[in-house]
Amino acid sequence: MIKRRAIITITFTAAALLAAFGSGAEAAQCGSSPAGFEGWKREFGEEARAKGIGNTALAALMQTNYASATIAADRGQRSFSLSLEQFLAKRGAATIVARGRQLKQSQAAMFASIEQRYGVPPGPLIAIWGMESGFGSQRGNQHMLSSIATLAYDCRRPEFFTEQLYAALKLIDRGVLSGATRGSMHGEVGQTQFMPKNILAYGIGNLDVAANALASTANFLRANGWKAGAGYQPGEPNFVAIEAWNAAGVYQKAIALMGRQIDGGGSAAER
Repeated sequence: MIKRRAIITITFTAAALLAAFGSGAEAAQCGSSPAGFEGWKREFGEEARAKGIGNTALAALMQTNYASATIAADRGQRSFSLSLEQFLAKRGAATIVARGRQLKQSQAAMFASIEQRYGVPPGPLIAIWGMESGFGSQRGNQHMLSSIATLAYDCRRPEFFTEQLYAALKLIDRGVLSGATRGSMHGEVGQTQFMPKNILAYGIGNLDVAANALASTANFLRANGWKAGAGYQPGEPNFVAIEAWNAAGVYQKAIALMGRQIDGGGSAAER
């Protein structure tokens, strides 16, 4: 009886190991050209179905195309290597600050409500809004799901974008996004350009609506260490939350500087 149980246990363990190795061997493999994208989609779709992704999202995934423009943009992000002065000039910082100051006044009630709830003042929110989408005027016209699926397939950063792709598929299943949603080159959507994983975690309502996008951004910053009333320049407590928003150091410094200028702490020409 003991021997039989041991055999059964060994057999079960071996079967489990084989299943695990088999699953790993069948995982969708990344690629560096359009050639393998259709096969990758089918394999990824099966993995996604096994993880609970529904038919609506899977059908949308099957309709995606390899986004060559996204790959080109991903390989060509040269602005983040500029000096702070060059970056500010390239991104139109003076215009963002001037327009931002106007919006701070005209939308004072909205910003007061956001600050009361999340502790984030208008300046950095407005700076992000202006930097990310020109205050909603440049939200991108790329096929969101194709962009993210292409980057999940691409071998450069598949782990990061695989998480984003699963988040996008969940959002499609929930009806928050659709298979036709348009966004920027890396799949960012809305007035402050949220990635799908952050929409799941911090999104509030339709992010094409400015008030929702700004509240969602404040929600993100608070969740990533923002403390009401503390400073947000480099070396100050809240700069860590700005660092969480974007990994590029020059972007972080630009947001902090423009935010201070919008909040009344310096001229648009300040460096």
